Amino acid sequence: MRITFLALVVLITLCTTTSYADEELGKQAYNGFFIATDDLNDWTGFSKEPQQTQTPEDLGWNLCVGSYTFKEFTFAEALEKVESLGLEFIEMATSQKIGGGIEGTTAHTMDESTQKAILKLCSEHDIKILSYGVINGKDEAEWDAIFKFAKEMGIKTILTEPKKEQLDLVEQIANKYKINVALHNHPYPSQYWSPEAVLEAVEGRSKYMGACADIGHWIRSGLDPVESMKKLEGRMHEFHFKDLNKKEDKEAHDVVWGTGVSDVKLLMQEMKRQKFQGAVTVEYEYNWKDSYEEINESLKNFILYTKELN
Repeated sequence: MRITFLALVVLITLCTTTSYADEELGKQAYNGFFIATDDLNDWTGFSKEPQQTQTPEDLGWNLCVGSYTFKEFTFAEALEKVESLGLEFIEMATSQKIGGGIEGTTAHTMDESTQKAILKLCSEHDIKILSYGVINGKDEAEWDAIFKFAKEMGIKTILTEPKKEQLDLVEQIANKYKINVALHNHPYPSQYWSPEAVLEAVEGRSKYMGACADIGHWIRSGLDPVESMKKLEGRMHEFHFKDLNKKEDKEAHDVVWGTGVSDVKLLMQEMKRQKFQGAVTVEYEYNWKDSYEEINESLKNFILYTKELN
């Protein structure tokens, strides 16, 4: 404290005394003052630089919940839960009961009045539907109907696992509707289980063709999720973000983010390095009826870790 006060006195004296008119000497004294006050800054908890409060939104990360996470509930109930978690985005499953006084399911074959009713319900909760799936079409007519539905609902991304012989068709329709296609990876030996399989499928194709990176399924398949992310750099439209209790085990289950084997902080650092922007979706496939608190804790950890990223 005495050293800091003395440095302040010296600085004031130098600034007000004509005998120290030399500009360079004044700069040296000014810099010396801040060196002398470093210890005081540490002691008080203040920093010369303003504290950063980096958020997922700042990085272009849209925290989202897959309604499949709440498959034991209706879509209307899922919206209530997502709103109470403080989020603005949902990924809509393909066959969930709608609820909220609306008949039917979330299938893409719903009529126009049901579409409008769901959009009204989402608006009441201030939630947008970001993505839809996982879904596949059997022929051109069905694929077109899926994309047309997505366009009408304002959905940006379709999660899918099309047959390889359908990729040209899917790309053509994606370009027509300007909607992202995110190839989803289920565990080995599914078609798109590895990043190499996804890259082979999207190589040379339009910007709409990319990946939905399911972290949990990579880990179940014995893959390193960070290395898998690096291989898909520039092609990831969405994450199914997960932390698991075990590696290389198809029976491994979800745990609170940051408490399992996924190395969540390293994953997030790689996301930031790649300048990823898009949906970071909670697809929590464990403790189905009582997962809310675990999801809430996961989101809190994610937001905290975001602040800590370099």
